[in-house]
Amino acid sequence: MTILVCDDDLEIAEAIGIYLRHEGYEVLTAHTGPEAVEAAREHDVQLIVMDVMMPGFDGIRATLRIREGSNVPILMLSAKSEDTDKIMGLGMGADDYLTKPFNPLELIARVKSLLRRYTQLGAQDIAPAVYRSGDLELNNESRTITLGGEPVRLTPVELRILSFLLMNAGRVFSITQIYENVWDEPAFSPENTVAVHIRRIREKIEIDPKNPKYLKVVWGIGYKVEKL
Repeated sequence: MTILVCDDDLEIAEAIGIYLRHEGYEVLTAHTGPEAVEAAREHDVQLIVMDVMMPGFDGIRATLRIREGSNVPILMLSAKSEDTDKIMGLGMGADDYLTKPFNPLELIARVKSLLRRYTQLGAQDIAPAVYRSGDLELNNESRTITLGGEPVRLTPVELRILSFLLMNAGRVFSITQIYENVWDEPAFSPENTVAVHIRRIREKIEIDPKNPKYLKVVWGIGYKVEKL
């Protein structure tokens, strides 16, 4: 598998490359926002490690441009720990977020987790099935979601969240339950992470995201896909 590492700090990019190559991954590097977008478009990469602060334009803008044509998993890196940076990165389409300085073991664990979920999206050993809520439909064989017969363009994390809720339409799940089922790891302060992805999903499937028909909040409990 090939991973694209995007960081303007050459030493950090090289260090990350060493960690990843030690695990058997092929590594490409980019050091500016435009280089990151170009590399993501020209090469077949399975994951992108994206630093927020880069010249040309930043990692958040690069992520937004990459998301125009690719659902490859993106792990965002930043020296900043403020929730606003995390929310912005996730809101632009990143799948996970790691704050510098980070433990190399945690970086590798997150990379493996993202790759595992991404590669399993279309290769799950389950009987073909279709799950519906009104005009919203999940084809569990092709792992695609359509609305009124038209495909809905989702990131891998958005697809997992919506698939999980749609397969359990009518049931309410807490933020912690959603996080642990989708990210397959213990939840530590998952509120912002889940809420940002839920908002982005609503923008893609709801006519009026502020008055949703499908993906609803149950105040004080969690979220559900309405059983229609």
